[in-house]
Amino acid sequence: MNAIHSLLVIVSFILGGLLFADSPKESDYYTITSFKAPGDNQTEVGGIALMPDGKVAISTRRGRIWTIDNAFTHPEKPAQWKVFAEYLHEPLSLAWKDGWLYAVQRPEVTRMKDEDGDGRADIFETVSDDWGINGNYHEYNFGSRFDKEGNLWCALCLTGSFTSESLYRGWILRVNENGKMLPTACGVRSPGGVGFNAVGDVFYTDNQGAWNGSSSLKWVKPGSFQGNPNGNIWFEYAEGAIGAQPPHPNYDIDDRIEEARKKIPTFIPPAVVLPHKRVGNSPTGIESDLSRGKFGPFEGQTFVGEQTLSRVHRVYLEKVNGIYQGAMFPFLEGFQSGNIGLLLTKDGVMFTGGSNRGWGAKGGQPYAFERVNWTGKVPFEIHEMRARKDGFELTFTSPVDRGSVKDGSFSMEAFTYDYGKKYGSEEVDAVVPKVTVSSISDDGKSVVIKVAPLTKGHVHALKSAGLKDGEGNGLLHAEAYYTLNEIPK
Repeated sequence: MNAIHSLLVIVSFILGGLLFADSPKESDYYTITSFKAPGDNQTEVGGIALMPDGKVAISTRRGRIWTIDNAFTHPEKPAQWKVFAEYLHEPLSLAWKDGWLYAVQRPEVTRMKDEDGDGRADIFETVSDDWGINGNYHEYNFGSRFDKEGNLWCALCLTGSFTSESLYRGWILRVNENGKMLPTACGVRSPGGVGFNAVGDVFYTDNQGAWNGSSSLKWVKPGSFQGNPNGNIWFEYAEGAIGAQPPHPNYDIDDRIEEARKKIPTFIPPAVVLPHKRVGNSPTGIESDLSRGKFGPFEGQTFVGEQTLSRVHRVYLEKVNGIYQGAMFPFLEGFQSGNIGLLLTKDGVMFTGGSNRGWGAKGGQPYAFERVNWTGKVPFEIHEMRARKDGFELTFTSPVDRGSVKDGSFSMEAFTYDYGKKYGSEEVDAVVPKVTVSSISDDGKSVVIKVAPLTKGHVHALKSAGLKDGEGNGLLHAEAYYTLNEIPK
């Protein structure tokens, strides 16, 4: 009897191992290729840009800019590295325009050019330096690529976690192609990147801390207040560029975002909260998929880097009642270091890189530069999560097994965060809504769920663990986090 039992255990173990081995995993759909810089050079990548000749330019936190040939074909055709510029002051962003490579450094936006064709920059020009810097470690400056009007957007960190001791620290600024700087939004705490969604609206990532209960992706509406009042002391220098200074939030109580919106007219709530510790601790670069399907089924959606947990998130955005909101989905993990810079080319190739210096990162390596390629296989995922007046509509990358679409396949919790001066917040005002299935589309690629109650201002965390596709596979990622700023009318 014991022998039979042992045999059954062994067979079950083998079958279970085979089943586990056959289960879809992220690397079936997206592969990560790592690069190594020549010698002992440390590539703490902050900015990444595509050059007209097909080379990829990267900037490092240590002030060097490299150009990399064969970045798209490495390791089959090994990457060739060359120093383009050095001795810059922590350049965290790069952008190419009209023959110049632009670098956003702590103290200025600089443009540079290789005029004699030897592969190294020999002309350097200051484009704008109309903000302050005092040497504090926290005074980072993140820049965007160029917008449709030829502007670079800069997101300036506060001097520390709680103060703004240099001009415009805690602000979003625009720099036009003539070098004119325009203050554009206030209320920033500690950005990790600034970029655009697919239609060209500007977003930045802000980190958990004072007046930020959790990290999030925020919409930079011109003239808006983003929530942290510590940099608002510089309004007298803005000369009315973004309107009047917003009223101070209440320093003596922990409020909620919903209440703050009623009291501060220019306050724009976070578009997508990235729940602290659940999905990451430090969001960074922002890139939208404009590859027309060359990077998989997520055309038009936005990807966000994550430094602490060495990941990349996927975000679906929609505008409801004039305010951006949407859902965050896990996308890809397993990077070697903490992602900071991000580039997604129109050919459908993603580059990312970063550092663990100062914060640490799950990837374990002190720095990295890596490439992500789509394998051509389509994962079974929630493609979009759209708000409805009584729930959500879920669309999928492939048809669901209709038999798996039942009330028990879904669960949800909803929560929000304190809005106050202390450093971060636990999840508060928890709600456990009831989820029921309302309808399934004829093609099986859309499911409407009713959620009772829907709670305005809350993150709605959805688990769809029971869903299967036509081959019996579960979702590659069963979690989604929707930030419900507005309920559709």
